[in-house]
Amino acid sequence: MKILFLTDNFPPEINAPANRTYEHCREWVKKGAEVTIITCAPNFPKGAVFEGYKNKLYQKEEIDGIQVIRVWSYISANSGTIRRILDYLSFGFSAFWAGLLQKTDLIIGTSPQFFTAVAAWQLSVFKRKKWVMEVRDLWPESIIAVGAMSNKAVIAVLEWLELRMYRSADKLVVVTDTFKEKIKAKGIPAKKIKVYKNGVILDKYRPAAKNPDLVKQYNLEGKRVISYIGTHGMAHGLSFILDCANTLQLKRPDLVFMFVGDGAQKNELMEKAGKESITNVIFVDSVPKEEVLDYLNLMDIALVNLKKSDTFKTVIPSKIFEAAAVEKPILLGLEGETKGMIEAYHAGEVFEPENQDSFMEALERLCGVTCDLEPYIEGCRKLAWDFQRKKIAASLLEELKLI
Repeated sequence: MKILFLTDNFPPEINAPANRTYEHCREWVKKGAEVTIITCAPNFPKGAVFEGYKNKLYQKEEIDGIQVIRVWSYISANSGTIRRILDYLSFGFSAFWAGLLQKTDLIIGTSPQFFTAVAAWQLSVFKRKKWVMEVRDLWPESIIAVGAMSNKAVIAVLEWLELRMYRSADKLVVVTDTFKEKIKAKGIPAKKIKVYKNGVILDKYRPAAKNPDLVKQYNLEGKRVISYIGTHGMAHGLSFILDCANTLQLKRPDLVFMFVGDGAQKNELMEKAGKESITNVIFVDSVPKEEVLDYLNLMDIALVNLKKSDTFKTVIPSKIFEAAAVEKPILLGLEGETKGMIEAYHAGEVFEPENQDSFMEALERLCGVTCDLEPYIEGCRKLAWDFQRKKIAASLLEELKLI
């Protein structure tokens, strides 16, 4: 079977969409599928093309048996609404034209970059092939939730497009049960929607001792490290975490907060820490893919946080699975489906988003003097085992064959 997959993010980028697509496609290739990816020059999140790549009209490479076609797009940093829309639109346009040249049996387009899915939809019309829409985010609902868009006319058009794509797609693949319920509420038949949650490759993410060079580099001897690893964006509520860190500076000198990654809010967060003399926080730029495991194992507690919003109750951040795989208890600032998962597996503690009292109570349960982390670690092992990416990818491939 030949699969044509359109995605705005792909390795060497290391964000959640890139990881999910790559890990699924790699497993499909192992099982005999021919997979062609159409993506852009790697640049996320700084908006700077990675070393060794150029933002060219059309270029090809092979990654682990996956045929990768990179097309030109307007590249910008992950900030500024107009620039990001131009980024997404230009990629969708280029991906459509490149896709016309590819032979395929099935087309997949993945969100949250909305116009990537639009391009896949239109390709299915022109090529007369079935297509699958992978819904990784409820867009435009999610951008409204963080205040990135308020123009009612534009929102109405996007919501109309969203519903047209849901109806047009031969199958909708969603990443949470709540997404399925929300899309069903829009009149889409339940049998058309399949849930394939995120997961983790267990032979890639594994527990190990802290890297002594990193411990020395960041002066972490005798410290408990609470790490956030991922995009520093509008949705992630990291300014609140800085306020909590500030409150803890004198009370808990043994705790250090580490923020690893980049994003639209990174500079603003660093400026805030400097102005308010928050010294128990370390900022680290995005690290290469091959170094991520060292930083996962460097932490004692994995911090996963989003702003308080009903919209975010529907999501399950993929970073919880990576943290679970390296057996790091999770400090979760999120309600809804993810909260239920963490509590069911006893893989960490949950606090109400943007509620400092709740944060402090959850932190104390994880980092208190008498705290025993072993039950949480066992919960992490069970969570990671149940959400192995290989099993999820294999099941999804069988669904694609049926389509």
